[in-house]
Parts: sequence; structure tokens; C-alpha cells
Amino acid sequence: MSHRIGTAEDPIRVVVWGENRHEQLEPEVAAIYPEGMHTTIKEGIEEFAGDRVSVTTVTLDDPEHGLTEELLEQTDVLTWWGHAAHAEVSDEIVERVHRHVLSGMGLLVLHSGHWSKIFTKLMGTTCTLRWRSDNDRELVWTVDPTHPIAKGIPHPIEIPAQEMYGEQFDVPAPDELVFISTFSGGECFRSGMTFKRGNGKIFFFSPGDQDYPVYHHPDVRHVIANGVEWAVSDRPSRQVPVLLRYEREDFFNGHGYAGALHNRDEVVL
Repeated sequence: MSHRIGTAEDPIRVVVWGENRHEQLEPEVAAIYPEGMHTTIKEGIEEFAGDRVSVTTVTLDDPEHGLTEELLEQTDVLTWWGHAAHAEVSDEIVERVHRHVLSGMGLLVLHSGHWSKIFTKLMGTTCTLRWRSDNDRELVWTVDPTHPIAKGIPHPIEIPAQEMYGEQFDVPAPDELVFISTFSGGECFRSGMTFKRGNGKIFFFSPGDQDYPVYHHPDVRHVIANGVEWAVSDRPSRQVPVLLRYEREDFFNGHGYAGALHNRDEVVL
């Protein structure tokens, strides 16, 4: 299976996935993100992580949405931004990404990616929330200043114009709550949360909307770069957790499991 090549000094291999539809269809969005949000997100990661990362971009309209098996095998961390075309993402590709996350690939889900097929599959809930797009001010408060994702981040981040996301946010209780946001309408939202699924680490971070220049905000870019570095697996290889049978006193050589009626499978993996 895929694993990080070389030592910890080698660059983190990051793939920034973008839906890239608003930028093509809405001139006001193209004016904010002329090269696409995915490019702006890529540039932000490179700005703050420097030579610690090697970043590429792919989009929804690329063959296989850009997420080929070969690319994912060589990806340490995938970032995901989608909004208008969640339904157009192939179920086959979602299954592929899901398998790689369970195997140990890191995943950052950004803003309206909360309703993506991959995030709802990983969470097992509706992932719905309250929202309003009306030039709200967002303050992003650090709940856990000791967390690596919060390193170097001001308390709070002030975003002058932003879409409001509010509770109830229907996701499972996170493993870690890093940020919460408050809005000028009085709402609050768990805006930065981490989850573990299988052998993979997931960071959801909500600030960032196509109608506002949030991905140009230096503090938002810094958080995403920190999230990328946090989400890298420290496991030596990538593997989906599997059920194996072990003989007494044999702690290392698991045997395959073919089902409840065939639980004496003698094939040694």
C-alpha cells in the first residue's frame, strides 16, 4: 500500500480538490478568485507551509474528478471544497476517497464541503446546519490554543464579511474542538473540528465562501496550512483496518476471515 516516501523531511503531498463551478458561472466569484478557489487555497498552503509541502490541484470536471487511484495512492492530505455540484460527484470516486481516508490519508473539508458526499459518508449524519449569506462579521475563537492547528493563530480571527453558519450542526461529537465562531446576528458555530475515521485524520474548517474573499485572508490560510500538516498520518504504511484471527501467543501474523461460517480460514496474510 501507499506510504510516505523517505523521511519526515520530505514534502507533504497535498491535493487541493475544487468544484470550480461558481468561478466559471458567476462573474462576481471569478472576480474574487480569477484562478479558482482551488488555486487560492493552494497558494495559501504554500505561503504558510513553504517547502514542507508539495501541492497540486484537481477539479470536478477533470477525468475521474481528478481523483484517480494512482493520485490518491500518492496523496498524504486531500482538501475538499464543493457547494453547487455535490450530486455530480461520482459514487465510485466517493468510495475510492473513503477507502483512502480509512487507510490513513488525511482529509480537510472546507466550508460548504460539509454537505459533500464524502463528508456525510464519513460522519454518518445529515451534516445540515443553519445559514445566512448577508455580509455577517465572523469571529473565529480558539477553543484549544495548545492544538497544533491553532499554532500562530490570533484569538480571534476577524473576518469582516462572511456567510453565517450556525448550530445545530448535525455532525457527531468531534474528537477535538479547536475553533468556534460567532456572527453579527448572534449565532455561534463549531467552526473547526477534528475527527478520526479508521486510520485517517479529518479536519473540518468552515470559514470560506465563494461570495467573499475569505481564502485570501491570511489567518484563514494559516489555519488551513496548519491543518494540512496536522492531518498527515505518522503510520509507516497505508492500510484499511481489517478483521484478522490470531493464534494464541502469535501477536504478529493475522489470518484472513471469510465470514461467520468460515472463520477457520487458513490463509495467512
